[in-house]
Amino acid sequence: MLFNYHTHTHRCNHATGLEREYIEAAIASGIKTLGFSDHAPYLFPDGSVSHFRMGNDQLFAYAQTIRALAKEYEKDIRILCGFELEYYPEYHENEMRFLKQVNPDYLILGQHFIHNEKFLPHTHAMSKNDEYLIEYVTQILAAIDTGDFLYIAHPDIIGTDYSPECVEREFTRLCQGAKEKGIPLELNLLGIREKRRYPCCAFFKIAAKVGNDVILGLDAHSPNAFFHPAEETALAMSQILGLRLINKPIL
Repeated sequence: MLFNYHTHTHRCNHATGLEREYIEAAIASGIKTLGFSDHAPYLFPDGSVSHFRMGNDQLFAYAQTIRALAKEYEKDIRILCGFELEYYPEYHENEMRFLKQVNPDYLILGQHFIHNEKFLPHTHAMSKNDEYLIEYVTQILAAIDTGDFLYIAHPDIIGTDYSPECVEREFTRLCQGAKEKGIPLELNLLGIREKRRYPCCAFFKIAAKVGNDVILGLDAHSPNAFFHPAEETALAMSQILGLRLINKPIL
């Protein structure tokens, strides 16, 4: 890989390694453009704090650290400062004002929950209810309508445990909506490394048919991710399915 926009840090509470360690690993693996996109802190109205995101008080330190390292390593690698973010309709405008304080280079959409998150299962746990899939796709399409997101991370995270008719219809609706807006879909390498239910062949067969642009995302939660052979699996999958794989930086 020559570029990766999906990189986490220890600040999200479920990744290991310092930013510098990710940068050194990226350089050693041949990456030329590295985007950090840790889970953005979310301003919930009730003041609740997520266990899988950085804290609200870490926003400025995160951006300052990455930009200082970008300057330090500018002769070796291009480094960008971004966030992975869910789209929650009720909170999005306020959230964008909050994040724009540090002027992020980009956002990627990682829709781990639907509605506004509270009292709903994680997309990993959603199944057997077609309404979940319909609402998930509807919310993703609303997110990309905002124009705030560079691409859709792990769009197939929700899986296929729904009626076959719903899966075909809703995955097609998602892919067509993304193509109309020129938004790439991520083939997520963390799913390969950890043998999760994504990347999902059923989803990417539809993406190939629709003609979506597809981007590889390491979703690195450890510096070791840069040396894992998951990329070979992803490239083989892309070739077999006939995906339109992006082969140059998009930012």
